[in-house]
Parts: sequence; C-alpha cells; structure tokens
Amino acid sequence: MVDKNILKNIKLVVLDLDGTLLNDRGEIGSESLKLIARLKQEGVKFTIASGRLHSSIMDYAKQMNLDIPLISLDGSLIKSNSTGKIFFESFIPQKKAIKALNYANRYLSLVAFCHENAIYYTEHNENIFSIIEKYGAAFVQVEDYIPYSKKCLEIVLASDSRENLSEINERLNFPYTFGLYTNLFKSHSSPGVYCLEIRKAGSSKAKALFRLIRKIGVKISETAVIGDWYNDKSLFETKALKVAPANAVAEIRYAAQIKTMRTNNEDAVAEFLQMLISVRNGS
Repeated sequence: MVDKNILKNIKLVVLDLDGTLLNDRGEIGSESLKLIARLKQEGVKFTIASGRLHSSIMDYAKQMNLDIPLISLDGSLIKSNSTGKIFFESFIPQKKAIKALNYANRYLSLVAFCHENAIYYTEHNENIFSIIEKYGAAFVQVEDYIPYSKKCLEIVLASDSRENLSEINERLNFPYTFGLYTNLFKSHSSPGVYCLEIRKAGSSKAKALFRLIRKIGVKISETAVIGDWYNDKSLFETKALKVAPANAVAEIRYAAQIKTMRTNNEDAVAEFLQMLISVRNGS
C-alpha cells in the first residue's frame, strides 16, 4: 500500500502511450481525459514518454492540452508541443550510423533510420514498417540511407535471427564502437522476429525525465511514471512512483508500487488518476 502522502505530493505524471494510456484502438479513455483535465486544474502536470516519433505523439498531447515538453524516441528527443522548442536531442554520430548500416547488410537484417518526423527505409527493407512498433509514424521510402545517416535519432534493425542481431549488438558495443546505447528485444507485434534499437549513449526515458524535471522544477519523488513495456524499464529504476497496468509485462509489474486492476483497454490510467483525486479530497 502506497503512503497517501506520496500520492498527495505528486506534481508530475509521465505517461507511456501504447499499451498504457492508449487502448488497442489507439484511443485515450474518456475517463482519463476528464481526470487529467481536473488534476491539471489542481496543479498536476502531465507529459508523454514514448518510443514513438515526436510527430506521432503531438495529437495526443493536444487532446490533453499538455503544455510541458514531450519525451519521444525513448528519450532521444525532448521537445515542446506548443512552441516547437527543442530542449534536448541526441543524434547518432554519422560514422556510427553508417557502421550500423554496414553490419545490418552483412548480417542480412532489415534496417530503418528514425528522424524526428519520419522513418526512412529503402525498397529492400520495405517489410520493416510492418515489424517495428513506431505507431503513427510517417514511413518514407528512399533510394539510399547515407543522406539520412545525418541527424538520425535512432536506428532500428529487425531479423528472425536473434543470433545475428546479438552479433551486431556485440560489435556495436565496446571495444568496437563506444558511445552507443543498444536494446535487443522480441517484437511485440511480429512473432518470431527480434529488433535491435540503436541510439546515442545517454538516451533513455529515465535520463530524459531527469533532464525534464530539472527544467520544470519538480523532484523525482514528486513524479509518477506509468508504463507497461520493456522500454519503460529505466523509468521503473528511478525513485519516481511507479505504476503498471494489468497488461504490463511481468518485469514492469514486479517493479511497480501500484498495480492497477484494469488493463489499457479498460482505461487503467484512469484508475490511478482517481487515486490521486481521492487523496486530494481526503478520502
């Protein structure tokens, strides 16, 4: 049972989108929208921390009238939805982007280059947009990756061979290529397929959160994070209040201090937000 004083002191709620705030149809629950508006009137701030591109989370931010910067591409970009001001961006060095591309070709893996507003792929890699889980993103086919190796925030590789991606992962880490963060995981939507995400070191949802709270003057102990998937793990390793919906993976549920009874399809976020309102009303 979480101490009521912890709930009373929450000043910032950080929302994952897919599998958390959104149902499987990509909608925010009507109850959550009402509770977010009410809590904002009481001074609670809200933001999004998503693996999506910034361009594909903007409409949700507008729906909730969010006025503080948003975290996208798992922490590679922090950008204001209202002003367009960029507070943090972390590009993969071009030489390392090209090296990752060469490894993808050598080990017969699909590859895509993620920028702020679009994901680029070549004809040979056209199947990747049905595999990688960047919902709402604009996928653009190009003839050559090289021009898009500049200002690349994230590279995603996909393969049905975990061994091939593991080999690439090892080669992209010290002592081969220092300064990258990599994440190898099983695809959520494509059975038997594995993905390898590559970002510049220092880019994660948690590190982005710490950058954000310094900017807005909120303590980590005054922050609640809500997530369901492996890319939320870094948030769940902080001292924020950790909340997991019923559909969260076991690792996230285990780390959560609050486990909702509802799933994302049952508006799990609203269940937690109602707790915040209840303690503020003294019930």
